[in-house]
Amino acid sequence: MKLLVKLPLVALLTFFSFSCTTDSLDDKADAIELKLVTPETKPIEVQILELINNHRLSVGLNPLTDMTIVKSVALSHTDYMVDNNEVSHANFYKRSDYLKAKAAAKRVTENVAFGYSSAQSVVNAWLKSEEHRANIEGDFTNFDVAAEQNAEGKWFYTNIFIKK
Repeated sequence: MKLLVKLPLVALLTFFSFSCTTDSLDDKADAIELKLVTPETKPIEVQILELINNHRLSVGLNPLTDMTIVKSVALSHTDYMVDNNEVSHANFYKRSDYLKAKAAAKRVTENVAFGYSSAQSVVNAWLKSEEHRANIEGDFTNFDVAAEQNAEGKWFYTNIFIKK
């Protein structure tokens, strides 16, 4: 009986631990201003990008090129998630529209996550999810990632992919 009570809780926790989105989803969140800065790259971010490109190469895909503007947009959303202490795709269309206008992106998608303590663990989680793996293995040209910790030391991640 305890298993039946815990199973829905585990499923819900798993759902909220990581998520992805594409241009096809509705964005019902209130619009916010993008506050873009060019942050210094953290070692965990470099590792995530390398792991994703290594995976792409292992399945015969081209590696993606990192892009400062994509990183800045990813950071704005990661900061939003840290400030609200929740993983979400809130305001995705604002980020997508911005990258289409400023980075000549034709297509934009993102993966988000929180709580994973290493680059390998977050990339493994994304690869185990069909939707997240589809983003990682998608027809894109550029990407970048932002990783930030909240006050309790939990990591939040936004990984944005674009096709130019």
